[in-house]
Amino acid sequence: MLRALCLSLCLAGPAVAQSDAASMADRAAQALSRAAESLEAAESSRDRVAALTRTVQAYEDGLSALRAGLRRAREDEARITARLDAERDQLGRLLGALQVMGGAPEVSLLLHPEGPVNTARAGILMADLTPALAARLEALTTDLRNIASLRAVQQSAEADLADGLSQIQTARAALSKAVADRVDRPDRVAEDETAMDRLASDARSLRDFAANLPAGPAATEAADFLRAKGSLDLPVAGRVRLGFGDRDAAGITRPGWVIDTAPGALVTAPWPGTIRYRGPLLDYGNVMLLEPAEGYLLVLAGLDVVYGAPGQIVGADAPLGLMPSAQTAAPDEARDEAGAGQTAPQRLYVELRSDDGPVDPADWFTVQEE
Repeated sequence: MLRALCLSLCLAGPAVAQSDAASMADRAAQALSRAAESLEAAESSRDRVAALTRTVQAYEDGLSALRAGLRRAREDEARITARLDAERDQLGRLLGALQVMGGAPEVSLLLHPEGPVNTARAGILMADLTPALAARLEALTTDLRNIASLRAVQQSAEADLADGLSQIQTARAALSKAVADRVDRPDRVAEDETAMDRLASDARSLRDFAANLPAGPAATEAADFLRAKGSLDLPVAGRVRLGFGDRDAAGITRPGWVIDTAPGALVTAPWPGTIRYRGPLLDYGNVMLLEPAEGYLLVLAGLDVVYGAPGQIVGADAPLGLMPSAQTAAPDEARDEAGAGQTAPQRLYVELRSDDGPVDPADWFTVQEE
């Protein structure tokens, strides 16, 4: 009986390797610390808008990495716990047998009731099994230590996450104020804002609005913009949820991308352009229409806060606005962000249009592989 039990436990395999969740969380915490230093430095920067934009992006990168480390720690703990639960009966019997052996005199353990031959065989068996038992017990000890370590990582990461979320809100508020207070405002061309607002209120669709948009001066030549095809960064940190022409849960297809973002994520210009419109449009929430070159229009829809004004010319990486924040989300979503390391995503709709109609963003933007 003991032999079968020991063999089955030995065949169960060694403990899983130590997770790298701790190193991921540590690197993310260091990134958040550097972002905090950047936030302090941005206060004295000559171009506070640019400095704060970089700071917010640094916080977003750090928080994303921290969530990944926290998620990895929870997955590793769940995997180890599930395996130990599956072996619970065998481990209990092993520990019980070892307790009996530990409490019995050594002489009695070496004797077999059927005589010296069987005593010798039992001794050989025990000699063979002892190293395997020791290895299995060491693996079990390692598993238990890993669980304790992973729980400590989670506690530390959750504290860092809560602090990082507080700090990024401060950085976002500072950025919004810097945009509003900036003295060296970007160049701006004349734009009939009243006519644009009327056009937006009368529009029956995004296509209708874009088609009736009057021509305006572009920030760059079309040829320059065409040379950037395939190399543009996404306007927001996130994951492409729906591609060009994909059908959503309601069966609706749209000629653009739907990108999952963290609440409050910063939206920036992927290319220099002229703001043609910014404000509410249909059921898209706040919309930013950026003209990167003559004959092209970039539509960014679903924002909560939008920066700039119609006719304003902005540079690449300039802040355009913020996605809805955790404060405007449902209470359980906000609690999920601070407590579980998982965020209920906001969704940015991205559509790139040419004079011929919508084009596939996949031909223009680069997407980092996860």
